[in-house]
Amino acid sequence: MRARFRISRGKPMKHRILITGSIAYDLLLHYEGSFEQGLKEVNLEQLSVSFTTHHYERHFGGNGANIAWNLKLLLQNPLLVGTVGRDGRDYCNHLAKHSIDVSCIEQRDDDVTPTAIIATDSDERQITFFHSGADAKGDWPDLSHVRNALGYAIVSPRDSRIQMQAMQWCSQYHIPCLFDPGQGMLGMGPDEMRRALHFATGFIVNAYEWSLCADLLQASVDDVLQEVEYVVVTHGGEGCTIYTPESETVLPACKAAHVVNPTGAGDAFRAGFLTGMIGGWPLSDSAKLGAAIASKVVEQQGTLLDTLDLNEVLNRAAITYGKELPVLPVTVSV
Repeated sequence: MRARFRISRGKPMKHRILITGSIAYDLLLHYEGSFEQGLKEVNLEQLSVSFTTHHYERHFGGNGANIAWNLKLLLQNPLLVGTVGRDGRDYCNHLAKHSIDVSCIEQRDDDVTPTAIIATDSDERQITFFHSGADAKGDWPDLSHVRNALGYAIVSPRDSRIQMQAMQWCSQYHIPCLFDPGQGMLGMGPDEMRRALHFATGFIVNAYEWSLCADLLQASVDDVLQEVEYVVVTHGGEGCTIYTPESETVLPACKAAHVVNPTGAGDAFRAGFLTGMIGGWPLSDSAKLGAAIASKVVEQQGTLLDTLDLNEVLNRAAITYGKELPVLPVTVSV
């Protein structure tokens, strides 16, 4: 089956996607071995381990920026809201060079840009340290000038205070919002988590994050569906599960040609999913597009693809799922 790139050029009034999340530098390390073996005999109360890596790369990253970047590759016009530090000018210039709107990115000179140190072992397990830097001092901006153009939003991991402001703002102005807490929920209490879900339209987490959420709230998927319209749980190379009050849909992953580094695949999935949602697609088709672009990101180091062959992405989805996806919504000039 060969899918052909088809686009819908009609631009609805509410055509833009709001993304708020981290804008960070990623330091990527690769460990030739297994973290499991290195930690197997360790007494956690006296934990002191060291892993030697021979691979180091520095990339532009951060979940918010990653999602916005992939949305741009999918011919969307994202609005990115976040905070960088005194070393963030190069990052903003890099985004602007690729036609990503940086008008709502705050730059602070009293701290550094958020930084993630991500170590991956040979079994694709990861250990991450994240320094929030300037993001912890950021503010939610005035978006009145662009509010009427926003058709969907995602609130991804960043300072929890700003996350909550973003959720409330979207709810106040009736903008459908996908809540993506990530491992930031480790710093959230159950009341804060329930409040965020109350403001959300949908909820997206990976399998590990779902276990954190279930423990935090002492809740099941059905309990969470009392607050949101849908829940998406991703399972890496095993695919994803979509829950609604009416159904549970299990989708396999799209197979990558080869896996170099899984970092950024979840953000790419979210970009594909949001593209489908802004186009009015069914949840399952939106997730299929997410899975297809995620399978491209894992084929390289770093989270930002230089280019994207949309025909290849759509064809990969068609082969995996047995039919073509709907016409791709386009909100930029092509």
